[in-house]
Amino acid sequence: MTKKVFFSFDFDEDQTLKHHMVGQMKLPSSPFSGADWSMKEAAPQRNWEGEAEARINRSDVVVVLLGNNTHRAPGVLKEVAMARKLGRPIVQIIGYKDSNPTPVLNAGRKLAWTWDNMSNVLS
Repeated sequence: MTKKVFFSFDFDEDQTLKHHMVGQMKLPSSPFSGADWSMKEAAPQRNWEGEAEARINRSDVVVVLLGNNTHRAPGVLKEVAMARKLGRPIVQIIGYKDSNPTPVLNAGRKLAWTWDNMSNVLS
């Protein structure tokens, strides 16, 4: 069964991380799969919180893609709070090789971006 994944990421700095993750899910050789339920574009300020909460509520797991400033991104912090309120599992994936980003507070365990880790998160 394919899990519905909401990717939370710093929209201004780390869109590339999300695109890479979604691309990996679609590879025929990928040992994991998922359906991307994330925000596809910046929603108007007045609508994004309601839309994000609805998508998180329909998701099976929230994956926080960690970049250098993700722990300070206001949108990520709000999405993590929504996921916690809705009881969705959250995991943090280190987005850049050889980096050690600050984790987002209360956003679950921090894992390296590996095939095995993603298989475990999405299985």
